[in-house]
Amino acid sequence: MSEVTTAADNQSGDALENLLTENRHFAPSAEFAANAIVHADEYAKANADRPAFWGEQARELLTWSKPFTKTLDWTNPPFATWFEDGEINAAYNALDRHVEAGNGDRVAIHFEGEPGDTRTYTYAQLTEEVKKAANAFESLGLVKGDRVAVYLPMIPEAVITLLACARIGAIHSVVFGGFSADALRSRIDDAEAKLVITSDGTFRRGKPSSLKPAVDEALVAPGHSVQHVVVVKRNGQDVKWVEGRDVWWDDTVGTASTEHTAVGHAAEHPLFILYTSGTTGKPKGILHTTGGYLTQTAYTHRAVFDLHPETDVFWCTADVGWITGHSYVTYAPLINGATQVMYEGTPDSPHQGRFWEIVEKYKVTILYTAPTAIRTFMKWGEEIPNKYDLSSIRLLGSVGEPINPEAWMWYRRVIGGNNAPIVDTWWQTETGAIMVAPLPGVTNTKPGSAQVPMPGIAVDVVDELGASVPHGHGGYLTIREPWPSMLRGIWGDNERYKDTYWSRFDEMYFAGDGAKWDDDGDIWLLGRVDDVMNISGHRLSTTEIESALVSHPSVAEAAVVGAADETTGQAVVAFVILRGSAVEDADIVTTLRNHVGKEIGPIAKPKTILVVPELPKTRSGKIMRRLLKDVAEGRTVGDASTLADNTVMNQIAESLKA
Repeated sequence: MSEVTTAADNQSGDALENLLTENRHFAPSAEFAANAIVHADEYAKANADRPAFWGEQARELLTWSKPFTKTLDWTNPPFATWFEDGEINAAYNALDRHVEAGNGDRVAIHFEGEPGDTRTYTYAQLTEEVKKAANAFESLGLVKGDRVAVYLPMIPEAVITLLACARIGAIHSVVFGGFSADALRSRIDDAEAKLVITSDGTFRRGKPSSLKPAVDEALVAPGHSVQHVVVVKRNGQDVKWVEGRDVWWDDTVGTASTEHTAVGHAAEHPLFILYTSGTTGKPKGILHTTGGYLTQTAYTHRAVFDLHPETDVFWCTADVGWITGHSYVTYAPLINGATQVMYEGTPDSPHQGRFWEIVEKYKVTILYTAPTAIRTFMKWGEEIPNKYDLSSIRLLGSVGEPINPEAWMWYRRVIGGNNAPIVDTWWQTETGAIMVAPLPGVTNTKPGSAQVPMPGIAVDVVDELGASVPHGHGGYLTIREPWPSMLRGIWGDNERYKDTYWSRFDEMYFAGDGAKWDDDGDIWLLGRVDDVMNISGHRLSTTEIESALVSHPSVAEAAVVGAADETTGQAVVAFVILRGSAVEDADIVTTLRNHVGKEIGPIAKPKTILVVPELPKTRSGKIMRRLLKDVAEGRTVGDASTLADNTVMNQIAESLKA
């Protein structure tokens, strides 16, 4: 617990107090406030009876095939059920009902490929494609409750796949396309996936990039549960083929019937598993069910982004491999009948104005992206976005990590024309939907702060003993009451669920983040207080990366820390001790970085690898990462009195001078 204690204790220091003083406020314009979807009285209404409020949202925003009579059961904490006697179909809510209501001609997805190819799907067309995919998957033996591993780029087939699974009651498990074959296999095995959906590849920075070879490698070793691999033809690369296992998307989905009836599934039927890094090194399969998840994602999407589906064009830039791409690409925008943009590539290909070109082309009104991207755009210079017509933008969102005030102000001024409200959102894979954010027609927004809990959400900041801290003080971010889109557990491991999230404080969910109330009562997020790093909004475990480094024959020991980084929020910095047989040369750092990329994925590659003679350890053998973080961030090394050998830090300092 030493790292957690240190993080919390440091939050009351003078430097941090000064850092979190922000006197700039931006009220919504009178016109925006007058036309806003949600008004100030929402907070009092919701917080007076939170379960009743969420029951009202569930009935208003969703169509139930069997209405629920019971809203919340919290008799067996930390296991909640929401709307448990109701039945609902996620795909029907995202698609069919809009067609039945006469909105089939409304555009659901504007797809922009990295090379510039485009596809547009109306709600009627997308409904047909999902029905075909559901029929095709069933023809391959998929039934309700089966798990499906999805390893796809940001192409429409990803959304179609997820909704087809939801339609028939199969449980999807998306694996980010940047993860390695080993990472894919571990997730396939844990979920016991029966079907894999992938593509030959994608495009990345102007070049074809492969995906199917990683699936082939993942399935080389026997003992897996996969029966079929469905392959989307995206970039035309040659791929190896396993007869009897592999089938082309076009040969299955492309030829399937467009007739498929959506049936209701229990509100607590599992919708998906999404793996996230854990402090033990083994990824955690976060389990989300259907009714509560759909309710809160739909409500937050509507309220936080002030969605007017008849006129707005929404663009969430997140990959479907992460929770943001589940909640605010696949589910909520379609449930709410929105038109959205989906982009395959990166912000700098084929040029650094690519995002703004897309905003101009599709007249995007709501943009939801990550602080990492915003800081990168700042580095490139405002003359790039200034070349494009961004006047369609009326609201900006931020997600994935805390946004520093300077980036917030740049985002507002350069991208939002000093007019668009910014909604800085805090939430997690585990929470399923936004938990803390301003309401853009109500809140006077503040640079750098996520500000206030959503209506119906009981968030608190507590001290070591779990007592609420007063305004102006920091501590641990917790959630005091159940919420509809909360995770229902860790797949196959209820004890780990309880130990990970509910053991730190009595009857409170501990988010793992430090936070502070400022003097105005707004929340500031301070980042992780455990050893899970946040790299460009992606959570990575130090243990996973250390394990990957040590698996290389040249490495005897490794310690990894997340160091503050101007662009990515945190950067991976690794300290390694080489084996006696290893030759230290100029290539060892490159070799080890590439090894981590192969074992986990490119996102996990350390930015810096430092070869050191020893690692700082306590007498019990625990590595003191706090001291290594001091080195990584160029600070004076802190108290080393608890080290078994207090000369180690001097040895490290000397070795780095050499």
